[in-house]
Amino acid sequence: MTSREIKLNLNGRVCAVDAEENTPLLYVLRNECDLKGTRFGCGAAQCGSCHVLIDGVSVASCDMPLWSAASKAIVTVEGLSQSGELSALQQAFIDEQAAQCGYCISGILISATELLQKNHQPTEADVRAALDKHLCRCGSHNRIVRAVLRAASKVAA
Repeated sequence: MTSREIKLNLNGRVCAVDAEENTPLLYVLRNECDLKGTRFGCGAAQCGSCHVLIDGVSVASCDMPLWSAASKAIVTVEGLSQSGELSALQQAFIDEQAAQCGYCISGILISATELLQKNHQPTEADVRAALDKHLCRCGSHNRIVRAVLRAASKVAA
């Protein structure tokens, strides 16, 4: 397969990359677009570390071919802050000390963002269900849930 230029709508800007169409989006984000916040975890869409928003939906980027993301709006963890200001969700994670090693947090922030965009007043059960597909080996789950609920209360206020 030969590479060709593909334009991505990435964090509100156009990013042109020269890559093969079947290259996983994750590799393009990290290696071609220099966005290191999205992490490689398992490579099989099972851990959640590589999640990005595609047209507002949290999806694994490790097994998404580049061609399938080309015409869609992609938001990575770097795109959650605006004009250098942290989102309410990012600030809540800091306030609740919701990360230990931080490896899983970018994917969790992405899925929590999707949840809060769809449900401005989630319950604890809603948060746990939305984040169920994410693995955190540090055991920060309770602090993560508190952070999402804190952000929801600030956004709803």
